[in-house]
Amino acid sequence: MIKLLGKEIYLAALERNDCKRIYDDNEYDFDNPVEATLFGWSAENADEWYGEIQRLLKSDVNIRLGIFLNDGTVIGDVALQSIDRVNRSCSLGIGIAKIDNRGKGYGSQALRLILKYGFCNQGFERITANTMEINVPARKVLEKLGFVLEGRGRKAAYFMGKRIDELNYSLLIDEYSRQ
Repeated sequence: MIKLLGKEIYLAALERNDCKRIYDDNEYDFDNPVEATLFGWSAENADEWYGEIQRLLKSDVNIRLGIFLNDGTVIGDVALQSIDRVNRSCSLGIGIAKIDNRGKGYGSQALRLILKYGFCNQGFERITANTMEINVPARKVLEKLGFVLEGRGRKAAYFMGKRIDELNYSLLIDEYSRQ
């Protein structure tokens, strides 16, 4: 079983109970909305999500790991998804369930670990990430990690009654290697 070690967190496979914990702990930040709401999540949804993770792992199109505090508490997940082995590329996704665990650097640590794994162990040469323009924390983290803004999907998302631009970032292996 894979375990990627960071300073305050580690990444490891998500078990069924971890998926349920993430679902149970998921909090929406109404004071700083940056993503669509996912109300109505249930234990059944967590079971379906776990099943989907297992199916996608077998099909080799996603690598999804749990983000765990060093005491073993699962706080979220991070993924390399939409894997294209021919073109050695994929996209990046991350979620931290509880508001209290956001803004503490856990997400940055998780992204550094999964990027190293993707570039150094999986042989990817390009990793992309998309976020809405209003998601300033995600933009700052991506740019801090060396991601380059490639483009803007003008008014590509509808959120909170408004059309919002989607920002498209990428990080190439040679850019990653220079860090």
